[in-house]
Amino acid sequence: MPGKRITVVLAQSQSKNPHHRHLEEAIATELIMDPQVDFSIVPHLYDLDGKHSGTMLLRSIPGSLVVLSWLYPRAAHWTLDRQGIKGHEGLTLLKPDEEEDAADEHEAPQGIGAGEIPDRKIYCLDLRLKSDPQAYIEEIKRIAAEHEVQTVDLMSWIQGKPKAEALSRYLQSPEEGFARPGDDAMAVKRRWYPVIDYSRCTNCMECLDFCLFGVYGVDDIERISVEQQDNCKKGCPACSRVCPENAIIFPQHKTAAIAGAAGEVGSVKIDLSKLFGGGDSLELAVEERDRELVADGRDAVGMAVGIPKRQAVVADRPRDELDDLMDDLDNLDL
Repeated sequence: MPGKRITVVLAQSQSKNPHHRHLEEAIATELIMDPQVDFSIVPHLYDLDGKHSGTMLLRSIPGSLVVLSWLYPRAAHWTLDRQGIKGHEGLTLLKPDEEEDAADEHEAPQGIGAGEIPDRKIYCLDLRLKSDPQAYIEEIKRIAAEHEVQTVDLMSWIQGKPKAEALSRYLQSPEEGFARPGDDAMAVKRRWYPVIDYSRCTNCMECLDFCLFGVYGVDDIERISVEQQDNCKKGCPACSRVCPENAIIFPQHKTAAIAGAAGEVGSVKIDLSKLFGGGDSLELAVEERDRELVADGRDAVGMAVGIPKRQAVVADRPRDELDDLMDDLDNLDL
């Protein structure tokens, strides 16, 4: 029977970490029986391709939805957008303490935008924030109370309270040899590719000029896009480092700002050396690109190709007294 419910999708961890699995199972046990919720499970968002049943499930959801994942919310939102799962960003009260403290300091994004967006909200919750499943349950119930969405009961096949062993089988991801009911057991492999945050992207095309592996292109509305994501070199985030708006996200990178953390542009783009004319971020990006070019059997190009015009002068200028002063400061044993 149809009911006024909100859809909640849990995207599983890539890891077999027992703490991750325990949190997922605890949340699933609660939500499966919640009459306000239609609940489903998919593999890790970043690993889904366009043909996977998990992607098709997400695309089929007509109204607002909550997505629980092991990614920063900004990374999750734009990973979904890349797969055609669009919606307005839903505001959640579940945030890291430091983000709550700095919430008033964030400027509104000035990017080109994601194009036409359906009249619904997508709430992305980061499962790394809390170890207590009740924190997520309470936030989902708060969201569900605000959004009464008419949907089809996707979980009507479950009757009664599931046994622990049955739930465990349900939660097994396809790559572990099990599939949840209704899944086609398509295995997922770990992937590495850039995700564009169009709320920040200004379409400057610097990433297109800098990347020499054919990852980027331009879509039919002359907007920068990731065309050949499998051409991207695993572990290389060089294009993110040259983006002037921090609009390129690598959700699995260890550096928070590159992985999509909110409000951390300064920590990755601006440091003392940058303020005093240095080019550390650019130099690191060039080194990363050259390393991948050589690994591909191609010649390193250094600063000769694809350097943003706004940084070319800085990269090519001769050393001066300020550079010497900064080196002296770096060498001080403070």
